[in-house]
Amino acid sequence: MDVVLVGLPGSGKSVIGRRLAHRHGASFVDLDERIERVTGRSIPDIFAEDGEASFRRLERDAIAELGPADAARAIGRVIASGGGAVVDPRNRWALYRGRATVWLDGRPEVLAQRLRRSPHVRPLVAGRDPIGTIRDLGTRRSRFYAAAEIHQSGVAEVQGVVDTIDARLADRAAVAGSAGTTLLRADTPIGRIVLGDGTVIAALAAELEAIRARRAIVISEPGAREAAGARIVAGLRELGWTIELVMLPQGEAAKQLSVVETAARELAGVHAERSEPLIAIGGGALGDTAGFLAATYLRGVPFIQVPTTLVAQVDASIGGKTGVDLPEGKNLLGAFHQPVAIVIDVNLLRTLPERQVRAALGEAVKMATLGDERLFELLEEHGPAIAAGDPAAFESGAVAEVVERAAWAKVEIVVADERERRPNGGRITLNLGHSIGHAVEAAAGYGGLLHGEAVAYGLRAALRIGIDSGVTPAALAERIGALLDRLDLATAPLPYSLETVMTHLATDKKHAAGQLRWVLPTADGVAVRDDIAIDIVERAATSLLAAGTRSSR
Repeated sequence: MDVVLVGLPGSGKSVIGRRLAHRHGASFVDLDERIERVTGRSIPDIFAEDGEASFRRLERDAIAELGPADAARAIGRVIASGGGAVVDPRNRWALYRGRATVWLDGRPEVLAQRLRRSPHVRPLVAGRDPIGTIRDLGTRRSRFYAAAEIHQSGVAEVQGVVDTIDARLADRAAVAGSAGTTLLRADTPIGRIVLGDGTVIAALAAELEAIRARRAIVISEPGAREAAGARIVAGLRELGWTIELVMLPQGEAAKQLSVVETAARELAGVHAERSEPLIAIGGGALGDTAGFLAATYLRGVPFIQVPTTLVAQVDASIGGKTGVDLPEGKNLLGAFHQPVAIVIDVNLLRTLPERQVRAALGEAVKMATLGDERLFELLEEHGPAIAAGDPAAFESGAVAEVVERAAWAKVEIVVADERERRPNGGRITLNLGHSIGHAVEAAAGYGGLLHGEAVAYGLRAALRIGIDSGVTPAALAERIGALLDRLDLATAPLPYSLETVMTHLATDKKHAAGQLRWVLPTADGVAVRDDIAIDIVERAATSLLAAGTRSSR
């Protein structure tokens, strides 16, 4: 068994790691020391001469050179990672999978005092207020450290720390099987976010225990139940949980008031109580409806999102917007109701149909356009393989990184503007591509286009509007369009009339003071505009349509 120690500078990874390795006759690997040995330079010198980015590349190489995890039960290697190594999603993917992970935690004041006495000056702390710097690093990195299986905190004496960790590692080794790998765990104002690979059952059980649930009420639909729900329910029952199951229709058919009424009556039939959580297992439409049900039944009950599709994992399950459709438009009836937790398991994506995965990348491209350059590069490099369902894209960690980056970017935007009250920024920026996207989705009868496909068409329209309005640089529009081309998204003309599309656009929720607010790409992010001329909008919509449908207005 490999043991990986993570934590802030000064947390004792090297000291604890050496002591633990010595106790078990295991080899000890200090990644920082390995980098210094290979380069012949100290870490501070590498930072000073080459910069942090260069050091992080060396760090990734050192982690890759560790090779596969040791599958033996006995401890064979103890690995001390650099404090910032696990910020990189690929590093966590390589370090955490198949290994026992331990987070050495401590109060900033204690860690800062240790650093003052240390002969090794940490580059990210040098010349700064140690306590403030450590506290800031802890805030920004806690979601990566908290993914570790063992959280060790509050014991100052080295021998006691080693004894405690050793006992917990022994308990872990005694448990048969594997609960998968947790990659990120964050407590946020919009619910706990747990991201992992093969972790859904264990993570759900932990959430149910955390809220002291008596039983769980699973809300799902036939496709999701067949693909994942039945296995999840069986796993929870094996762990002793009582489960009630409420089934909704599949896809957009679930988003009707009549469906909500039927489901609410089923909840009443099983005497659901206000403290009993609903667990939404399915895609975006299922999550929207289950969330609306949770928001309204008994004036609000807790719920947990378990997104089983890529579009739900990167977007729909996050943010607390719940809702159902009306004949006049999409999501016109809803509520803000945040889940207590969002349990994301990328392993659930492995069996998705290719069209669903490809469509979901439309939402990922949107998030990249909002300002995540690394996500943009990731989609350019690995997007086609992810869209095609290439197993190598899963094994390399590319899929997990796309999910993490897109999902966390949305978390940060929603936390800053949960109720969409900032008129020219904040949460409304997430509607990039959604105005005309929703309009063509409605024109298709909520069945001819998947949501991500519609968003991709909306992105192309936003680019056209942005160029015609002088907002979007041509080079940026070309780059985004080329990425959509590579992903084979929004490449075929749509068979709807301009009148139909414009009629649906008139019911878009993003109107304010009678004006539709457009989110348009700019050189450094996006701009929100409410002064776009109708002829510019019509030209953009027309550019998406087949020649025979481009009737004049």
